Amino acid sequence: QVQLQESGPDLVKPSQTLSLTCTVSGASITTSGYYWNWIRQPPGKGLEWMGTIAYDGSIYYSPSSPSLRSRTSISRDTSRMQFTLQVRSVTPEDTAVYYCARSDRLHPGGPVTLGDYDYWGQGTQVTVSS
Repeated sequence: QVQLQESGPDLVKPSQTLSLTCTVSGASITTSGYYWNWIRQPPGKGLEWMGTIAYDGSIYYSPSSPSLRSRTSISRDTSRMQFTLQVRSVTPEDTAVYYCARSDRLHPGGPVTLGDYDYWGQGTQVTVSS
């Protein structure tokens, strides 16, 4: 059974860096054909795809928000079966539930389609506030 679990602080101060880790069990993040994604949902809004790290280590970020793209980094630790998200210089607009999820294709752009992701973490609420 594939399981994903997000971990990290639930409160981050403005201008600081938000760091989250997704720990994967029951699967390898290097298995060919899979993509390991970060998705968030701000309060009252829809799901937003942030980026992904592919099985081969390639990294893709969402082009839809240049300001977010310039502040975001995704990386992985294959020895721990973890991949991480960092968002620098956070503002209250970065308050959201953050999810990690697996897919077998690169996000094609546009809204997140739930069916494109076969396994999800439970999500973690991150609040940006002083």
